[in-house]
Amino acid sequence: MANFSRQIRFSTSMVRGLQYRISRPFTTIEGHRPTIVHKQGLDILHDPWFNKGTAFSMTERDRLELRGLLPPNVMSNEQQIERFMADLKRLEVNARDGPSDTNSLAKWRILNRLHDRNETMYYKVLIAKIEEYAPVVYTPTVGLVCQKYSGLFRRPRGMYFSAADRGEMMSMVYNWPADQVDMIVVTDGSRILGLGDLGIQGIGISIGKLDLYVAAAGINPQRVLPIMIDVGTNNEALLKDPLYLGLQQHRLDGEEYIAVIDEFMEAVFTRWPHVIVQFEDFQSKWAFKLLQRYRTSYRMFNDDVQGTAGVAIAGLLGAVRAQGKPMIDFPKQKIVVAGAGSAGIGVLNAARKTMARMLGNNESAFESAGSQFWVVDANGLITEERENIDGDAKPFAKKTKEIVRQGLREGASLVEVVREVKPDVLLGLSAVGGLFSTEVLEALRGSTSTRPAIFAMSNPTTSAECTPEEAFKIVGDNIIFASGSPFADVDLGDGHIGHCNQGNNMYLFPGIGLGTLLSGSRIVSDGMLQAAAECLAAYMTEEEVLKGVIYPSISSIRDITKQVAAAVISEAIEEDLAEGYREMDARELRKLNKDEIVCYVENNMWNPDYPTLIYKKD
Repeated sequence: MANFSRQIRFSTSMVRGLQYRISRPFTTIEGHRPTIVHKQGLDILHDPWFNKGTAFSMTERDRLELRGLLPPNVMSNEQQIERFMADLKRLEVNARDGPSDTNSLAKWRILNRLHDRNETMYYKVLIAKIEEYAPVVYTPTVGLVCQKYSGLFRRPRGMYFSAADRGEMMSMVYNWPADQVDMIVVTDGSRILGLGDLGIQGIGISIGKLDLYVAAAGINPQRVLPIMIDVGTNNEALLKDPLYLGLQQHRLDGEEYIAVIDEFMEAVFTRWPHVIVQFEDFQSKWAFKLLQRYRTSYRMFNDDVQGTAGVAIAGLLGAVRAQGKPMIDFPKQKIVVAGAGSAGIGVLNAARKTMARMLGNNESAFESAGSQFWVVDANGLITEERENIDGDAKPFAKKTKEIVRQGLREGASLVEVVREVKPDVLLGLSAVGGLFSTEVLEALRGSTSTRPAIFAMSNPTTSAECTPEEAFKIVGDNIIFASGSPFADVDLGDGHIGHCNQGNNMYLFPGIGLGTLLSGSRIVSDGMLQAAAECLAAYMTEEEVLKGVIYPSISSIRDITKQVAAAVISEAIEEDLAEGYREMDARELRKLNKDEIVCYVENNMWNPDYPTLIYKKD
């Protein structure tokens, strides 16, 4: 079980020292190469990839014919950020479009305008203020953005493939100007967060996720691509909305739907053979089928199924540690899961595999692990008596003899299950806000655990199964609480704090993507995903977890991502999947020790530094 306690955290001084001692080839640090541009003057100022605003030096202003087009004072990065922050605070109210435009949406609008005019500056601000702005560019604000996207749309960002483009996608991919794309996030808009079918407006989630790939993982923003696949919508309001920007037809289904996704995958991997595609917010009906269809032949993963599962596993292992027990005790945990959609089943599969491996990784271990879960969906407890049971949920259906012994039945309510099972963990992935009612939380007070854990993981905030205030007030101070969206910590009085841990997928998916990219792995394997989860689980110190802190601060996201990416690379090497990246071929990659892998990751993370621009005529 040494794998479950390893912790690949290194001091900054050690990593810096390695940069000078390592003789093997390392790629030049991202963003430090001079950039050749074929435009000058106003064309540069109107190009968000190359615009530096008031930070252009006087020599660059002369070289690029900018003198006189900017105020004369050359500002530092710090001055630019300070000036933007002052403007943002002043403009937040003015940017609102009336009572329906919330303060967070106003912030999104202002940040989006900065993104449109100066991409490097946008990422400087996002990285410098990641704890404040991650909830604006990602969950929960991104949900509101997606709902209003047709009205917010001003400037195209990303690509749109639709059912009307069948037969044309192979040529369409060449309309994108970048010859190299490292990361694609794609959605079909069918299940955006907990908001349902938002059609083409779901591209907002792809844009938000890629912002975090840049900010957290250091993927070069010129090599990311948000994509929307529009196969129609079953949202009647959008079908009747004259201002809706997408196809106003009902969603394709069956073989017609698969044919569109097949054509898309073939097209993007033909132009960019080494790209990584992250599937995002596909409805449960398709999430697992598409994952199984493509995962062994393309570099892809599904964040809702695999990323959510990894973050949940890290939190569940952290909850075991918070009870003062070793992580190897995880297979003894009794877990009630509310929700059997793609996220819920993804977590169940990952948790069972983790338990089984700890128990010996054989058939009996797998069966024993499966008995630790009670799954409740909209129709109640899932048992083998359920008619037309979903194939993905079937392995977790409880046996009749077992539930009779426990005083339960097919379709038993959540409160009945919690009352009889007395679980160690109540895990919510239902997308039903308030599902953990007062009655359910009161039933959890009977838990046999010394420190029961409540995971209200559904997004956005309105879909959370309960709030931390409700959990601490009803169940008691001595609980572990985690949510999918950000909530403030709870003041328990007498100087005690009830910690609200945000089990955010951004702890893992940037590191999974970056590690896959830098390893050159042919696929994203289960082992690589497990290594990412274990790394996150081990990131917190014993002192922190005993205080109830099981996830790190978002402010540490760059370091977290670096460590997770290093763990993914190490696992890819171990599984003989790594083929190398750029100058670091597979043979050289295998020679690196753990410290050197961390250094290799850091050297290949893009930083928002303005490059030196060199003008050259076409």
